[in-house]
Amino acid sequence: MFKALVLNQQDANTVSTVEQLDDSSLPAGDVVVSVEYSSLNYKDGLAITGKGRIIRQFPMVPGIDYAGKVLTSSDDRYQPGDSVVLTGWGVGENHWGGMAEKASVPADYLVPMPTGLDSRKAMIIGTAGLTAMLCVMALEDAGITPDKGDILVTGASGGVGSVAITLLDQLGYQVVACSGREQNNEWLKSIGADRVIPRDDLLEPAKPLEKQLWAGCIDTVGSKVLAKVLAQIDYDGAVAACGLAGGFDLPTTVMPFILRGVKLLGVDSVMCPFERRTQAWSRVAELLPETFYSNAGNEVALDAVPELAEAITNGQVTGRTLIKL
Repeated sequence: MFKALVLNQQDANTVSTVEQLDDSSLPAGDVVVSVEYSSLNYKDGLAITGKGRIIRQFPMVPGIDYAGKVLTSSDDRYQPGDSVVLTGWGVGENHWGGMAEKASVPADYLVPMPTGLDSRKAMIIGTAGLTAMLCVMALEDAGITPDKGDILVTGASGGVGSVAITLLDQLGYQVVACSGREQNNEWLKSIGADRVIPRDDLLEPAKPLEKQLWAGCIDTVGSKVLAKVLAQIDYDGAVAACGLAGGFDLPTTVMPFILRGVKLLGVDSVMCPFERRTQAWSRVAELLPETFYSNAGNEVALDAVPELAEAITNGQVTGRTLIKL
């Protein structure tokens, strides 16, 4: 038996309950993992509340990432007792996820625990941290070095934004955080932001081109904010875009791309290939200071998740939320 948060659909509404399940209910997979920690991400919030069409098959155990130890494995790459991490691959969407004491998945979905991390630290990083590292790597690949100028991070108070700020700071970049929550300004500075600007600065409709302000940007918001940022990026600058919390439209023109050579870099962590994924995990584990783990993680029990899922979709959760199984 194992405990899990289970989502069902009743009268077109998503209903979540914590249940005791028999091991026979686990989906097919090469590896069964004893889950030690999962985390609450924005996508999890959409799935649990039913605000987003994330889940189409019920019942479903949510949780797009988790970390723990292998219980059984039919794949030679993993042995009982091995520490592993999982992010992405549709887990928690179309395959049972990490908000349970046990999980069964294909071996290809897993990554060996990076050196220097344990399950708790890995989930403070989680999907959000992995995505943040992939965004930083995308900017690096585009030639955006610390000497180029300020790097803007939108949605700075969220999971991806807060990890991105710390990573950029550790790499020597000048970081400007954009947040809609003024009460978080000092916290954002404590994790690496050099200054903070209000979200309202980026909500005015964008002109095709505006004053050049940013060498690069990690954008987690999309829509009007991304359009505004693109109009303000320096010549030959770049934006790593990984989120659409503000919407999936993009009310802009081709002018920043043609007249300033701006690069818009889409970043996805869900289907990221194993080699790139392990490289990102290795780098994020190396770069994040010990102080990050004490400042960034809010630990909760499984029973608290439904209420927090509502809060995260309303922009009321700061940093990373860990779920201890």
